[in-house]
Amino acid sequence: MRIVELNQQTKSNILNDLLKRSPNNYDSYADTVGEIVSTVREKGDEAVFDYTLKFDKTVITKENIEITKEEIDEAYSSVSQELVSVIKRAASNIQEYHMKQKQYSWFDSKPDGTILGQKVTPLSRVGVYVPGGKAAYPSSVLMNVIPAKCAGVDEIIMVTPPGKDGKVNPGTLVAATIAGVDKIYKVGGAQAIAALAFGTESIPKVDKIVGPGNIFVALAKKAVFGFVSIDSIAGPSEILVLADETANPRYIAADLLSQAEHDELASAILVTTSRELADNVSKEVDKFTANLSRKEIIEKSLENYGYILVAETMEEAIDAANDIASEHLEIVTKNPFDTMTKIKNAGAIFLGEYSSEPLGDYFAGPNHVLPTNGTAKFFSPLGVDDFIKKSSIISYSREALEPISSDIIKFAESERLTAHANSIKVRFED
Repeated sequence: MRIVELNQQTKSNILNDLLKRSPNNYDSYADTVGEIVSTVREKGDEAVFDYTLKFDKTVITKENIEITKEEIDEAYSSVSQELVSVIKRAASNIQEYHMKQKQYSWFDSKPDGTILGQKVTPLSRVGVYVPGGKAAYPSSVLMNVIPAKCAGVDEIIMVTPPGKDGKVNPGTLVAATIAGVDKIYKVGGAQAIAALAFGTESIPKVDKIVGPGNIFVALAKKAVFGFVSIDSIAGPSEILVLADETANPRYIAADLLSQAEHDELASAILVTTSRELADNVSKEVDKFTANLSRKEIIEKSLENYGYILVAETMEEAIDAANDIASEHLEIVTKNPFDTMTKIKNAGAIFLGEYSSEPLGDYFAGPNHVLPTNGTAKFFSPLGVDDFIKKSSIISYSREALEPISSDIIKFAESERLTAHANSIKVRFED
């Protein structure tokens, strides 16, 4: 990996490079996606079936678009019981964590008859997009579905592309049933997002769409936002490791590569105060990469977006971590908890040398759907809050309203909204 001295110029250059990976820079595909979305909105199932044949090379009809119990049973028979048990244990951890995020309605009443409050209501129906083919990740099924179940969503619809044989990845189906999906449809790509957003004869319209996908899926989610809610426009995976001279270079190298193997746009960055550690991590990265199955992807990822930054002080290193605002941030320092208190921007923070990033991807419980491309500065991980909505509650008695009525009238009249003022005045006419 390239080793670079950290300064304002190198940090600025890296931030510019990382931003090039944003889905917002792929608007050249927007017209194609827009046409797909419009056609599905207009023609419904007919368009969905046509696009599935065109892109996925398989025939889907009203009779076979929905996954059946027989297909679920077949999936269970083709997945090892050991893996089923692992998925169940992971699901239990994820559920336990997200149940602690639940919010409840509240009301605050006063002796004068004032009642203020907040009503929390789960969304009625949510759509979860799950990639297929080589990018089929049962862990993402758990992470997108379980928070919705914890929130109390009435119905969870899942869409995922079929293979050329018309079948869906069995691990995906097993994870979906363990997580509690209500219905699963064999459709992927931008056409699946449009079907969820507007509804078709076979697929019901949802209130919100969540889940990762390729650039066509990301742009489709962007196109339908406003007709439905969405989680986010996810960018490529990324990891930043913040380390000092006490860190184990083999552990750090292995963790950097755990993200670099995702795709050629993935980012893996080490920021350290130790030049010796930087040199040793670079050597370990080369050793590991030579024997890993996704060697070509890793090498391209590191060539494009892999950096080892050497800072003069830990304060400079922390500032760089906050500016980059990585999706995954590992802190491997002498006192990681103390370092963590100075971190403002990160999707998920992993503390200590045994808290490696894959722990969060699969098993610990916190969500692995995280803000990317610097959006950790203002976005949070996917959670229960993403599947609820809140309504304000206001109730005043006459006795509570009368003393403040003149204040409201004056405020309304200052904005020349006389009908607003009159709405208060009529309640206190002689």
